[in-house]
Amino acid sequence: MGVKNDIRVTWENLEATVTNGKNKKLILHGLTGCALPGRLLAIMGPSGCGKSTLLDALAGRLRSNINQTGKILINGHKQELAYGTSGYVTQDDAMLSCLTAGETLYYSAQLQFPNTMSIAEKKERADITLREMGLQDAINTRVGGWSSKGLSGGQKRRLSICIEILTRPKLLFLDEPTSGLDSAASYYVMSGIATLNKRDGIQRTIVASIHQPSSEVFQLFHDLCLLSSGETVYFGPASDANQFFASNGFPCPPLYNPSDHYLRIINKDFNQEWGGRGKKKIHAAFHSQCVVLIKRSSLQIYRDISNYWLRLAVFVAVSISMGSIFYHIDPSLRSIQEKGSLLCFFISVLSFMTLVGGFSPLIEEMKVFERERLNGHYGVAAFLIGNIFSVVPYMLLISLIPGAIVSYLSGLHKGLENFLYFAFVLFAIVMWVESLMMVVGSVFQNFVMGVIIAGGIEGLMILTSGFYRLPNDLPKPFWKYPFYYVSFLTYALQGLLKNEFQGLTFSLDQDGGAKAINGRDILAQTWHVQTGHSKWVDLAIMFGMILMYRVLFLAITKLKEKFKHVHLGFNAPRTKIFSRTNINEL
Repeated sequence: MGVKNDIRVTWENLEATVTNGKNKKLILHGLTGCALPGRLLAIMGPSGCGKSTLLDALAGRLRSNINQTGKILINGHKQELAYGTSGYVTQDDAMLSCLTAGETLYYSAQLQFPNTMSIAEKKERADITLREMGLQDAINTRVGGWSSKGLSGGQKRRLSICIEILTRPKLLFLDEPTSGLDSAASYYVMSGIATLNKRDGIQRTIVASIHQPSSEVFQLFHDLCLLSSGETVYFGPASDANQFFASNGFPCPPLYNPSDHYLRIINKDFNQEWGGRGKKKIHAAFHSQCVVLIKRSSLQIYRDISNYWLRLAVFVAVSISMGSIFYHIDPSLRSIQEKGSLLCFFISVLSFMTLVGGFSPLIEEMKVFERERLNGHYGVAAFLIGNIFSVVPYMLLISLIPGAIVSYLSGLHKGLENFLYFAFVLFAIVMWVESLMMVVGSVFQNFVMGVIIAGGIEGLMILTSGFYRLPNDLPKPFWKYPFYYVSFLTYALQGLLKNEFQGLTFSLDQDGGAKAINGRDILAQTWHVQTGHSKWVDLAIMFGMILMYRVLFLAITKLKEKFKHVHLGFNAPRTKIFSRTNINEL
């Protein structure tokens, strides 16, 4: 029997049914077992046997379309896990690529630990955790990604584990911790996990799903849960599994990997597996979470050359090109169409390039956010605030520098107010595209799919913004009412046209004397722009839409969280260790 704070997880007659339309499929068939303090339980089985489903059920992370029945208990009682008592390491090593290993863990410590803990104590805990997982020599190495080399696959996996053991959780779940690693890296990762309890003196309960471990890794397991087609073939001490199979006529040959032997015996063709957080104790205060997220995101953005810096360079090049093509537009009547073309093309290029260049880094950040949110490090509101304040300086650069180049070279309406308004509209456009990407990314966390969906939305908004077809000529069902009025770029183009033409007068040079037309008439007659409200109202509408998109992202994320939430406990079962053929009381 463990000490009072140890965690024992038991489950009895656990079933999980996945619903796919009208079809239902039972993927866990009445499983019973337990995970004990101070021991490493390995859940093994062929692909599609239900390993990840069982792990997610125990961790309270089942998808909303999976119905769970049975009993899952913590220390024999129905209860929720307090924040910091459990950790979950996913298969994907979702981390910011431009941060070092030390910075990644240090920022995570600031998010997870309460404000009552000093900065020095948080840094010391991070350093100790890195040493425990053998990463002390990689503390200044960047995580790395597609654009830069960094930590190896095994080091990334150990860093992911470090993040989840910072708070010294008594219960640790790991989903395929050796996936994608070679045998040497797999052993190093698993040996670090298996010896955690000895190093920090915590009788931690560890549950890991694993596909096909090497014989060296298999020797590290204390207990084994072997699944086949969602049913338990064996549950008990890993060292007794060989005797169990031998007694059933399947002895393991000498010098043969036991895990390979067991999987070969039970393996057959399978269909592909269909694939609550507890009450929180005090952790980092909300304002501290926001500050840490702002610092971390700012550092990631500053170092990631392929993100905002490359975008800025491309925008500058495009701005110089556009400014030279529309160089010093003649302030005559024919300049009306030229200026309209310049403004519409510029905001179109700006919005599309922001989407193409920014979606991949956003997906990386969203994966980190999803992992940290599910583990209770911070909430959606803190993430939104951190994201906004970290990107604003770079968005201002992207707006001011290219805007100044285009405005000066093309000879747009001069004056400080006109230029600042022009820059504010560009800033609003890039902020809106960022917000649109967040909404789309919260639903489609796939780069290609996200770019297609967001690009399609942007394309329709450009087409209905009032340039390619004038507002009064748009088909009224749907395209004008409501699409024209809900299009963000409608107000962007409308505001820019007002900013450019209001206050100007153009000579008609007709026979019989010079006549003039003022900017207000041009807006109404040439562009069909609504002049009943000022350009500042258009700008206010744009920022209101940006806020609306951010709120929509928050609502979608909260809705997904609500549907995914599954409580960890039901009713108390008896604790048992069993195999398919025998049941032994503990």
